[in-house]
Amino acid sequence: MRIRKSTIAAILTALAFAVCGAVILTAMVSTGPLPRTKSYEQRLTWTAANVTVPADANPDDAFKVYAVNVVHTTPFREPFVGYGIYLGAGMIITAAHVVGSWPALTNPRVLIAGADLPATVIKHGSVDQVDLALLAVDEFQLPMSLRLRRNPLCARPASPGTRVVDVTPERVTSLQIISPNQIAQPLRPKYDTLVDDEQISGSGIFHADKKCLLGIISKKIEKYAYRNVKGRPTVVPSGFAGYFVPAAKIGEFIPPNLKF
Repeated sequence: MRIRKSTIAAILTALAFAVCGAVILTAMVSTGPLPRTKSYEQRLTWTAANVTVPADANPDDAFKVYAVNVVHTTPFREPFVGYGIYLGAGMIITAAHVVGSWPALTNPRVLIAGADLPATVIKHGSVDQVDLALLAVDEFQLPMSLRLRRNPLCARPASPGTRVVDVTPERVTSLQIISPNQIAQPLRPKYDTLVDDEQISGSGIFHADKKCLLGIISKKIEKYAYRNVKGRPTVVPSGFAGYFVPAAKIGEFIPPNLKF
């Protein structure tokens, strides 16, 4: 069977466009540190300062040593900066959507202890299933004080009313665990670990007294409350709760050889 010259030319042209597209896409995906903007420098400063907590600081500030920024760069877009929590041994846990749907194309990086380090995606879940991602950085690029740390997962869930702390590199926020009864009934079976206010995805929820990680913030869920409207009890919107993926699911998500 003879192939026409025009067909061969068309195939070669298509291959050339495919190769050029791959080269352009590769070039558009950032693999190095972020541009040194004022915001970038501030984030590095926060993570560096958190390694050492002054003796007279708020006790909740001690949790910030585990807080990191997770950065991914989608082709043709500005870098996205989210949050994550350091577990130990170079491992970081965050929400899956913070890393992005296609982590192989976004080349995630982690800002931790004043350093900007490339990260390897060890395991990646999904928003609809288990909204978690486990990343790894080179542990030997971290200060010894951080390399020696292990961030324990809470063995038991916290009951409603328990004081907890949401943690990012720049702040800690005191919150309370609330009952799933404050959200719409169809959502309660799936989203049953909640704090009383919405928080930023990838940040960590810590038990204030037991000093362990309760979970990773995934999304906000609308709350409802009963109000007396014209003499009748009425259900009305009442802000948002923060849903976090609980420690039990984090423990199941982490490979057996990397338990904390």
